[in-house]
Amino acid sequence: MGVSPSIHLHKSHNVSMLLYHLVCSTKYRRFVLSPKVDCILRQTCLAIQDRYEIHFLEIGSDKDHVHFLLQSVPTYSPTKIARTIKSITAREIFSRAPGVKRAL
Repeated sequence: MGVSPSIHLHKSHNVSMLLYHLVCSTKYRRFVLSPKVDCILRQTCLAIQDRYEIHFLEIGSDKDHVHFLLQSVPTYSPTKIARTIKSITAREIFSRAPGVKRAL
C-alpha cells in the first residue's frame, strides 16, 4: 500500500528524513492475517498517522507477519514507534476481529 512518498519533515529547528523498516510477526507465527484483518490493520495505521507524527509509506502483509516502511520525526525513538504501532493495531484487531485473539 503506497500511502505517501517520502518527504523531508520540516520542523522549527531541523529538517529530517528518517525511514524505518519494521517487521512484526504474529504470536507463534500463526496464520491469522486474513483479508479482513489486513483491512482493519490498514485503517488503523491511517488513524495512527493522523494522531502521531508517523507516516506510513508502505504496508505489506503476509499470513504471519507485516512489513511497515515508515517515516517519523527524530523525537520518537524506534522503540516508541514500534510500541505505539503494535499496541494500537493489536487493540483494534482484537476488538474488531475477536477470532484472531482466540486463535492466538
